[in-house]
Amino acid sequence: MATAKPLYQRLSKNITAYPPEEAREMAFMLLDHYFGLRKTDVLTDKPLPPNRTEPDWFKILERLNRQEPIQHVIGTTIFCGLEFEVSPDVLIPRPETEDLVRLIMHDFADRTEDVPIVDIGTGSGCIAITLSRFLPQSVVTGWDVSEKALTLARHNSQNLNADVTFSIQDILQIPADFPGKFDCVVSNPPYVTRSEAADMNQNVLNYEPDLALFVEDNDPLVFYKAVADFCVRHLTKDGACYVEINERFGDDTRQVFADRGFTRIQVYKDIHGKDRSIRATF
Repeated sequence: MATAKPLYQRLSKNITAYPPEEAREMAFMLLDHYFGLRKTDVLTDKPLPPNRTEPDWFKILERLNRQEPIQHVIGTTIFCGLEFEVSPDVLIPRPETEDLVRLIMHDFADRTEDVPIVDIGTGSGCIAITLSRFLPQSVVTGWDVSEKALTLARHNSQNLNADVTFSIQDILQIPADFPGKFDCVVSNPPYVTRSEAADMNQNVLNYEPDLALFVEDNDPLVFYKAVADFCVRHLTKDGACYVEINERFGDDTRQVFADRGFTRIQVYKDIHGKDRSIRATF
């Protein structure tokens, strides 16, 4: 009877484009995705499912060794405990963004009335859908400039039984007569400068969308300025704005909000001690 551990060892040995520790984690992810075997199942060498359909391991290993993200290879990723489909049309959700979502859920957990929320640059819909699922009082809208991203976000929303309204909208071109008001404005906008690309991994540069990643060096805070300007007109008096940020521009991003009248601006660090998000209120 075939068991999990020999297959795990073969896969991790043949994922050669990454350090051994990362290769082992990828092998665990593959066995989980294709056979439903958790890490403890592999380590205790449980039998492989007898009625399994064996994937084409050669092609899978070939893609991984070209440094194609494993999330693209298996087609999904886990975000806040929910499984999202991903593609090269959207940014792969990151753990740092989970921290931003948890902060929002904590801040609005006790609200009993409706909480209008807009997620600017929704991508896969991970922020908008998670908030819709875990904040029952939320009324969530997701915006993006990419129709392909919105198609995937709508698909994720349907699969995860979320109630989110998705639409095309460019935060840099909000109509002057836009009427909406929101208690929560959240955004994980493009914030990597072009000059930083030289230090990035190929699995990001070659497989994730430039549109969602990069901003020009001559105006790296352009999206934060636009989000803050939007909040001046469309954030409710007791509302809050939440943004993920580039660690290099923590103080500068804080100043963007201060210049627009925000009186309480908190910068939060990620698990590596780097400036990673901002919460701003009036």
